[in-house]
Amino acid sequence: MTPEELRADIPALEDVVYLNTGAGSPSPRRVVEAMEREAAVHEYEAPSGAGTYGALEDALDETRARLGDFLCVDQDSVALTESTTDGIARVAAAMDWGPGDVVVRTDQEHSAGILPWDRLRDTRGVEVRVVEAAGGEVDREAWKSAVDGARLACFSSLAWTDGARLPVKDLTAIAHDAGARVLVDAVQSVGQHPVDVAAWGADAVAAAGHKWLLGPTGAGFLYVSDAFARELDPAHVGYVGLVDPEADDWTLRGDARRFEVGSVSPVPYAGLREGIATIDALGFDTIEARVERLTDRLKDGLGDRLVSPEQYESGLVSFSAEDPEATAERLADAGIRVRDIPANGTVRASVHVFNTAGDVDALLDEL
Repeated sequence: MTPEELRADIPALEDVVYLNTGAGSPSPRRVVEAMEREAAVHEYEAPSGAGTYGALEDALDETRARLGDFLCVDQDSVALTESTTDGIARVAAAMDWGPGDVVVRTDQEHSAGILPWDRLRDTRGVEVRVVEAAGGEVDREAWKSAVDGARLACFSSLAWTDGARLPVKDLTAIAHDAGARVLVDAVQSVGQHPVDVAAWGADAVAAAGHKWLLGPTGAGFLYVSDAFARELDPAHVGYVGLVDPEADDWTLRGDARRFEVGSVSPVPYAGLREGIATIDALGFDTIEARVERLTDRLKDGLGDRLVSPEQYESGLVSFSAEDPEATAERLADAGIRVRDIPANGTVRASVHVFNTAGDVDALLDEL
C-alpha cells in the first residue's frame, strides 16, 4: 500500500484538510468494512455456528495475538480496554494506595495521566511529584530524586503537547532502580514509529487505536507484565478475568487478562486489527520518511512560532498563538482541522502518512 492509496481510501479527507490525528484519525474504508463484516458475523452467523460467546472469544483472541506481535510481547500480557484513559485508570484502581505513597509524573501528561493521581491525592493522601519534561528533556538527576521512595512512575512515551519523544528506557531503568513500578502512556507512539514494549522494560503500557493506528474509537489495549499483574487487584471482576469462571473458589488470571471483565463488542477490535494491518502494509520506513519530510516543511514555514523540537521526532507540531482557541476555530472555518492547547498557549497540527505537502501549505497559507 502507498500513502496515496491510503489517502484515497479515507472519505473524510475529501471535505477537509485533516491535521488532527493526535486527537483522533479518520478511518479508511477498509477499517470500517472490517467492522461491518465483524458485526455481520457476530449477529448473523455466530448464533447458528460457533455461538455468540465462541465467536466473540475467537475475535478477541485474534486481536490480542495481533497486538502481541505489534508490541513485541506475549499476547496473554495484553488486556483489551476501551481507551488509553481506561487502561491507566484500571491500573490506578488496582493498586492498594495509602497515605504517604508516592506517584511521579511529568508536567507534559494528558489528563489520562494526571486525574487518577490527583484523585488518589485527594482521597487517599497520596503524594504526587511532577518533573519537567518540555521538549522531551528530562533531567536525570531530578527524575532520580523524584522516584526515590515512589511506588509508581507514570509518563508518556511521546508528549501530546509538543510531539517530543521521551527517553522511556532510561526513565524506566531509573525508576526501577528506585523500586518503583512504571506505567507508560504510549497512545501517541503506536502507529507513528515501531514500539518494542519488551525493550522499554515498563511494567505497564496503555494505548488505543483511534489515533495513529487509523482505527475506531473504543478499542484500547493495556500491556501488563505478569509480575506486575499478579500484584494488582482489579476494581472490577468478571468471568473473563478468571482462570476458571465455573469454579466455586474463583482465581484471577495471572496475567493482564485479569483486567478484562465480561462480554464486549468485537466490532471496534476488528477495526483495530485492520488499522494495524494497514500500518503494517505501509511500513514504518515509509511512514516516518514521509512524516519527517512534511513536518520539516511545516516547521520551516512556522519559523519562530515553532514550539516543538526543531529536529524530527514525531508528526505532532505545536506552534504559539495569541489565542489558540480562536486560531483553531478560524482554521476550522477554513476547512483545516487542528487542535488548540490553551494551557500552553499553542496550536497543535498532526501530520500523518496520508497528509500531503498541499495540506501543510494550506495551513501555512491560512496562518
